[in-house]
Order: sequence, then structure tokens, then C-alpha cells
Amino acid sequence: MSSQTSDVILDRMMALHPKIIDLTLDRVWRLLGALDNPQTKLPPVIHIAGTNGKGSTQAMIRAGLEGAGRKVHAYTSPHLARFHERIRLGGDLIAEPDLTAVLDECYAANKGENITYFEITTCAALLAFARTQADYTLLEVGLGGRLDATNVIEQPALTVITPISIDHEQFLGDTLGKIAAEKAGIIKPGVPCIVGPQPDEALEVIEYTAARLGAPLLVHGQHWHAQEEDGRLVYQDETGLRDLPLPNLLGAHQIQNAGAALAVLRHLNMGDPAYEAAVTKAQWPARMQRLKTGPLVDQAPQAELWLDGGHNAAAGIALADVLSKLPQRPTHLICGMLNTKDVTGYLAPLAGQSERLIAVSIPGEANTLSAEDTAAAASKVNLPAATADSVAAALATITAQNPQARVLICGSLYLAGNILRENA
Repeated sequence: MSSQTSDVILDRMMALHPKIIDLTLDRVWRLLGALDNPQTKLPPVIHIAGTNGKGSTQAMIRAGLEGAGRKVHAYTSPHLARFHERIRLGGDLIAEPDLTAVLDECYAANKGENITYFEITTCAALLAFARTQADYTLLEVGLGGRLDATNVIEQPALTVITPISIDHEQFLGDTLGKIAAEKAGIIKPGVPCIVGPQPDEALEVIEYTAARLGAPLLVHGQHWHAQEEDGRLVYQDETGLRDLPLPNLLGAHQIQNAGAALAVLRHLNMGDPAYEAAVTKAQWPARMQRLKTGPLVDQAPQAELWLDGGHNAAAGIALADVLSKLPQRPTHLICGMLNTKDVTGYLAPLAGQSERLIAVSIPGEANTLSAEDTAAAASKVNLPAATADSVAAALATITAQNPQARVLICGSLYLAGNILRENA
């Protein structure tokens, strides 16, 4: 075993391929073969793809399974504060010695060959899962589906496709149909697929793919329904109805994410304790997360501080809806985004719910959009904007004028990670 820390090995892995993203499965299959194919030795797998809601849906599935007394492995990306967040073994974040061991083993087995950071770390996660007892494995797709490093499970127990929208066009295609074809690449012959709400163009592709492969579909609006009624979540499918509390994760969009999670749990016959736990005990950081401790809270004790990592147009719509339903309070945005995102598409819905935006660059992120460019995009959608050198400086500017403001730090999971490392 290496005497190095996981951080040292992860840094070394970053240098194994000149590109961060290079979609193919060839390198993954090669390394998995060298590791004696751990992907064939996993507890039953639930594989989750989609543009929006993958993480929240996975969190609710995990909460439900654990509420039914099951042990659950879970893989997600990207991490926010520490890499360990990506890998849960039987419910707990992977321990540093275990992470170091599997990373070191994968690095040695790779023998210096080209492989991306996501590919080799996904192999490490699969290796850890294969060696630890659990009842289920939840795998969240990193990007797309068809050529994603997680798409190596020949016979998962279930697949799930959450809502699809335009994102990552440079890798997945410039239409909903093309993007849906990539997401639908996780569908496997004969394996049931739970499908969240979809635009017609995306649903047609999913239905075509499933028919071609003989995979049964359980589609929102056809086979299951979820809606809010009188402050409750009402879920209904072909086997009956469940009246449940609203999801503890905020936002109207979480109703449908909860519906997909409940469809999974109902298909697995998990029972009422699982359904209740799914909507009341899920934890998913940086999704309208209220900050309650840390230097920023100490800096602005009268302000109401929130954090959200959504970063595309659909996320902007969902976030605007959440803000519209909060008690009235002057709302200001502190926003930092990547230069690969549709900034105006994200900000346009938020303009009507915010008094002003202060733009920042994301610290330590090579692909950050400059604060000036983010501010310019805000101005284009009639959202008054300024810039600041840091989140703390932006917060100081806001609270100097309104100490009791609602402040939402938003625009990127990378920015959210920076905040959580110091304010969790």
C-alpha cells in the first residue's frame, strides 16, 4: 500500500490524460480488466442519468433504501469539499485509508497509460464497492450516459433517467434529441427504466431506445404521478396511492425528483418506511442549502444566507420558483459561473426574483467565467450587476446597505465547493 495520501495520488492521476473530458469506454474497459472486473461483483445496481435532478433523486433513493434497513453504496460527482464525498460505502463516506488503497491500486494497474481523472477514479469506486458488502449500489452518471465511465454494468437492477435539458452541447450534441440519445445509452435489454418528466423530443428518443432493447419503461405522467396537494406529496402509480410529507429538499422540482425516487422504491417493494424516509431524510448539499455556520455567517449574522450549485437554464427556472415561494425579503445574488455554461439562460429566470447580482470569479478554477463577463450577462437580462474580488467582499457590499438581506450564492458547484470547505 502507498504511504501517500489520497490527495497526492489524485493529483498524480490528473496528469494521466491531456483532456479532462474525452468520452469513450475503451480505457475504462482496459483498466477494469486489469483489476479483475470489479463491475461484475457489485450489489444490485441502480444507474441514474439525466441533466437535472440526478443527485437529488439519488439522495432520495438512498434515504429510502436506508430507511428500509438496507446498506447502500453510492457514487456521485463532482465532489464539493472533499473527494471522499463521491464514494459512500454501505452508507458512510469512504475512509481515507480505503480511498488511498484503491486509488493506489488503480494507478499501479493502469501502468501509466492514458486515462482521464474521472475514468480512473470511477474504476477505483467500483473496486471499493465490489469489496464491501451492501444491498444496493447507486451509480450516478458523470456526463451523458452512453460513453460515461459508469456505463459498464451489463445487467443493472434498474435504470433511471431524470429530466433532460440542453447542457454540455459540446460533448453530447446541440439538440434535445441528440442529448437524450446519449442519456438513453444507459438503458439495458430487459431492464426496467424509471423516466422522470421529459420534453416530448427527449421522451420519443427514450421510448424508441427502450422499445429497441425490450426494456420496460415506467414513465412520469403515464405510469406514475407525483404532485403537491394541500401541503402534501401525493404519489400514485398502478398499484395505488401514497400521501406523504413534502420533500425536505426545497423546490417544486423536488416533487418530481421524489416521484422518480418513489417509483424506484415501489418497484423494489420497499414499503412505507422507505417512502417516508425518501422524502423526509434525504441530504443533498448545495441545493438551496441554508448556511448556518462559518465565517460568512459570522460576517453577516442578520442576513439569510443560501447556497445553490445549479448552473443551467433549467436550474435557473427551478431556483427562481423556490425564491418566489420564500417569505418576502430583499434578495441579492452572489454569482460565479464556468465559461462553458449558458449564463444568460441561467440568469434570465432569476432576474425577476432578485434586486441585484454581484459577480465573482471562481477561486482556483481555470474555466471560470470572469466576474466582468458574468456581470455583463446579468445586465443583458435586466438584472442590475456589479463585481467583487471575492464572495466575502460581495457579501460585505450587500450587507453594508441591507444587513438583513437574503443572499443566494449560486451559479456553480465549483463555487459551492469553495464555500462549503469553509462554511459547512
